[in-house]
Amino acid sequence: MKTRSLTAALAAVLAASVAPAASAEPVFNRIASFAVAGNLPEGVDKATPSSSEIIAASEDGNTLVYSDSPNKAVGFIDITDARAPKAGGSVSFDGEPTSVTIAAGKALVAINTRESFVKPSGILAQVDLASKAVDATCDLGGQPDSIALNKDKTLAAIAIENERDEEVNDGDIPQMPAGDLVLLSLKDGVVDCGSIKHVALTGLAEVAGEDPEPEFVSFNGLDEVAVTLQENNHIVIVDGKTGTVKSHFSAGTVSLAGVDTKKDGALKFTDKVEDVAREPDAVKWLDDDRLVVANEGDWKGGARGFTIFDKQGKVLYENGPAFEREIARIGHYPDKRNKKGVEPEGLEAAKFGEDNLFFVLAERASIVGVYKDTGAEPQLLQLLPSGIAPEGAVAIPGRNLLVTANEADLVEDGGARSHVMIYERAEGEAAYPQIVSTEKDGELIGFGALSGLAPVKDKPGILYAVNDSFYASQPTIFTIDATQKPARIVDALRITRNGAPAQKLDSEGLTPDGEGGVWLANEGDADKLYAHAIIHVNEKGEIDKEIAIPAELRAGEKRFGFEGITSVGEGDDMVLWMAVQREWGDDEKGFVKLVSYKPSDKEWGAVRYPLDKTESGWIGLSEITANGDHAYIIERDNLIGEAAKLKKLYRVALADLKPVKLGGELPVVKKEEVRDLIPNLKATNGYVVDKVEGFAIDAAGNGYVVTDNDGVDDSSGETLFFGIGPINAM
Repeated sequence: MKTRSLTAALAAVLAASVAPAASAEPVFNRIASFAVAGNLPEGVDKATPSSSEIIAASEDGNTLVYSDSPNKAVGFIDITDARAPKAGGSVSFDGEPTSVTIAAGKALVAINTRESFVKPSGILAQVDLASKAVDATCDLGGQPDSIALNKDKTLAAIAIENERDEEVNDGDIPQMPAGDLVLLSLKDGVVDCGSIKHVALTGLAEVAGEDPEPEFVSFNGLDEVAVTLQENNHIVIVDGKTGTVKSHFSAGTVSLAGVDTKKDGALKFTDKVEDVAREPDAVKWLDDDRLVVANEGDWKGGARGFTIFDKQGKVLYENGPAFEREIARIGHYPDKRNKKGVEPEGLEAAKFGEDNLFFVLAERASIVGVYKDTGAEPQLLQLLPSGIAPEGAVAIPGRNLLVTANEADLVEDGGARSHVMIYERAEGEAAYPQIVSTEKDGELIGFGALSGLAPVKDKPGILYAVNDSFYASQPTIFTIDATQKPARIVDALRITRNGAPAQKLDSEGLTPDGEGGVWLANEGDADKLYAHAIIHVNEKGEIDKEIAIPAELRAGEKRFGFEGITSVGEGDDMVLWMAVQREWGDDEKGFVKLVSYKPSDKEWGAVRYPLDKTESGWIGLSEITANGDHAYIIERDNLIGEAAKLKKLYRVALADLKPVKLGGELPVVKKEEVRDLIPNLKATNGYVVDKVEGFAIDAAGNGYVVTDNDGVDDSSGETLFFGIGPINAM
């Protein structure tokens, strides 16, 4: 992207169009989230990792059943009231559930019981939903993956993957024994183990044809089964009644332009990839002749999108990079997964009202794409925020519901738990995304890890934002137009040092200098050779001043440093104030410093700020911004989800900000609570995120908040950006 000045950014804002009027078309919005750790059995440590992977719904739509591989169980959720899901307990097995479906009040659970990769085995267990008793089991003769039922629930198809060992030959195939397809009959939901039929899939694929690894199965209305062989890059169509292979074809390759393929700490959607294998994962029929596959590209690829085929293998539509680029526009692009991209993995398809819809789950971006099947090029309707790593989905059209199962549980790292998330389709406005990017000079503005906000003088609703060190090779000052809904990033000014992208920056806050440039608060990290510092950037994005912290401050320095910066006064009287996130070595526990610096005479000073107390985790500061007679400060804990207790906006009277020379006894300021932000963080009905990082008060006196999504690194990728109204009214 060509360098643009902050002044040019404002010109772009003035030229931007206003948001369109609210539509009366139905939209999906998340109405509830359920942490599946709530289904852990009595007496089990609630910090035990759990997972929700593949999910199914009972015929009445009131009960959900999901597979929980780490706990060798399936979990149950009562969604009679979909806005208040309740734990329904779990059933454990002597093996790893890989997939689940439901027929006539019975859950059919495919279970991996293998002794080793070379000795695969598995069973199908039938579980009564009411009693949670295991009624029957069938030996499947191999390690199962996906299970599906036909329309009238008289036939089941199970992909017997016999998956490869990724530690052998770098995961290359063939690795015997070969997988196959199992077909069996049901009557009134009861499986007939004696009807099991094994359908050989060897000799079909061009890639390791002797070792097919079936991944996913789906029935159409003609009782034909589509089977994806992901590692073999192949698709097979089987007659579900006879087991005859009716057709098969390579999933082929795709070439992509406008993608980011380099793991370089920068978002640059200017690369190309040529002839990468699609490597299809999930498959769903759109009708009796067309099927859609999610091109995960997890092994050798990076296909990044989805493809619609007819059942003879003709490509009817190729999504290419379009899905991924739309994901990048809302800040969910996973920069550390550049080789493989967003990894579309799961699919669901259903008719809601008069609309034939299908849903594409991007595992690495934690997004669900909602598409309308038009019979030709599908129409992207929405991007829904999901939990981390959506693996499975189930549509419940009779209740206008969509449900996702999200695999990742990061409890061991203090992160988010695995969640099942519920969405409802109704008339109204989409609640997410809350901020999107645009293109400039023909290039997509990628964003993420927003760590600070600042107002633009005399421009109501216009703000600056800065990203942190996640994008180490692309430090950027963004211009946000918050007068539109969702808010729009309309420009990006790259920060440079000596003509190159500035290195060793961890910008956690910014404030305008009144002359077209900005001051940045840089958080240090000795392990990365980052310095705690104040940095000045001119209107062209060039660093022209770097001010190191003084020796008196450096003597007690720790990792968690400047997290915000603001200015008080003008000209020679201007004083910069920085919020230190956590206690340093010379701080009394429960107190952090607000540090001052006066550029005109290079004087440093500080006061002490009293932190709230916590029973777990830590509490620190994330932002400081001066407005009127007060400095407003974000104070938060580092906890997430149900554990999060403190995400608040406080203020300190400017009259109390009387800095004392460093090294002496520092005065303690008095703080006043302005607003609890947790209700705002719950407004989209996900879990409470931990990093409330930015706050600004615009030229009209309205407050805005932004969260840091960590560049989608062990995060759901959600960036929440919201206004909290006139600050002087609080």
